[in-house]
Amino acid sequence: MTDTTPAGSQAEDDYLHHRDADAHHLANLGYQSEFKREMSPWANFSLGFTYLSPVVGIYSLFAVSLMAGGPPMIWSLVIVGLGQLLVALVFSEVVAQFPVAGGVYPWARRLWGRKYAWMTGWVYFVALLTTIASVTYGAGPYLATMLEFESTVNTTILCALGVLAVATIVNLLGTKVLATVAMFGFAAELIGALVVGVWLLVSHREQSLGVLFDTFGTEGDGSYLPAFAAAALLGVYQYYGFEACGDVAEEVPDPGRIIPKAMRRTIYIGGAAATFVCLSLILSISDIGAVISGENPDPVGAVLTDAFGSFGSKIVLAVVLISFLSCAMSLQAAASRLAYSYGRDDMIIGSALLKKFSAARHVPPYALLVAAIVPAVIVIGSKVSEDALVKIISFAAFGIYLGFQMVVLAALRARLKGWVPSGKYTLGQWGLPVNIAALAYGVIAMINMAWPRTPDVPWYDNWIVWISAAIVVGFGLVYMAVHPTYGRSEAPYSDAIPGDRPTVGARR
Repeated sequence: MTDTTPAGSQAEDDYLHHRDADAHHLANLGYQSEFKREMSPWANFSLGFTYLSPVVGIYSLFAVSLMAGGPPMIWSLVIVGLGQLLVALVFSEVVAQFPVAGGVYPWARRLWGRKYAWMTGWVYFVALLTTIASVTYGAGPYLATMLEFESTVNTTILCALGVLAVATIVNLLGTKVLATVAMFGFAAELIGALVVGVWLLVSHREQSLGVLFDTFGTEGDGSYLPAFAAAALLGVYQYYGFEACGDVAEEVPDPGRIIPKAMRRTIYIGGAAATFVCLSLILSISDIGAVISGENPDPVGAVLTDAFGSFGSKIVLAVVLISFLSCAMSLQAAASRLAYSYGRDDMIIGSALLKKFSAARHVPPYALLVAAIVPAVIVIGSKVSEDALVKIISFAAFGIYLGFQMVVLAALRARLKGWVPSGKYTLGQWGLPVNIAALAYGVIAMINMAWPRTPDVPWYDNWIVWISAAIVVGFGLVYMAVHPTYGRSEAPYSDAIPGDRPTVGARR
């Protein structure tokens, strides 16, 4: 809803009430927002959904997961979905009480303190930038195929930069345009996933449901657990994006009520869509053994071509491209709000630029440019070494999970020190057990993501996730020691914990 609401209507009265209440709440938290609250509840959900992107996640990792664990890998989507729902519930309590733009950084700041928040935001920010690079680079071959370009590194890079440029332009046009495009992306992806899935199941089904319990010998001579753990990365990499709903908290009316709902919807609907897409693909493969043996390295492309023909498969590719673009756009929005939040609190070098705001578009343009330039540099770097690109983005998903769990840990510590969530959404007596379960799940998921599974490669490739995480955290620690900007930040912190509430004063 915008300022164009008809005068005297009930809708206008509700809007004005929420606007004043939201501004008052934010002022009590120490801020005066420059954003416009133009993002509707469904647009907020769409932002999270397109970030999670069932089509991007499943199409990108389907072949690898099927090869690792066979059809039972689909059950990882259910298991991981439940685990991430626990994390989303913890986040819901935090954002309901602290609806501040930027997501994990301001949440960690209020729950723990400045140093901890700086590192939480740093880890998450690096992960977001590398994820933007990986998503746009992943879109490159699809766009090249649509345009009938020869598949080369150069064309992939050019197409990836084109996707990144379009996403940046959409974000620079403002919250209202971002919300509209996010909703269009959600509708296109969901309808596309349903149409493709139903068509495959009705006209191209090759397997029975019993195949979902057939491992096809992927366990070898041992237990199936290691094979399933490797295949479960499909689910682990699928279920994040719900936090983006909270990254734009200052652009949503009544965020303490709307955002928790949007986060849960992202898990429910996004998870259901991802599972359905995965199911339809599994049941449409005529020779699953060929995929597992490596004889059919691109089962998704083969299924789509067989089921829809060359022309129909291009229509499907168009939907896939919309999904990639929407995902990149949502990632950029999240990264830019985090960078802006850092800048507004004077927490990092370049804060003077990061906190600048466009009076016309009500977005932070320089923060958005950072979220475009850094991923572009990473993508262009693949010209020198595609292997280097793989190493850089290997940290992406792990870093996002690490940022999540730093917030979950901060929330658990705050609870044990007396924090009682007081927003419009709380878990009540279930808060502590859900918090503990969310932390346990996250630690297990991160260990699984970083577990060395390729003993035949050089040791540094086998341990690349741990190494990249150590480099990111180590660089952050060095920065904090050399340039302690967080120590000069006067913005409120640690105020979730009773008895430790710094003076709050409204600031821009």
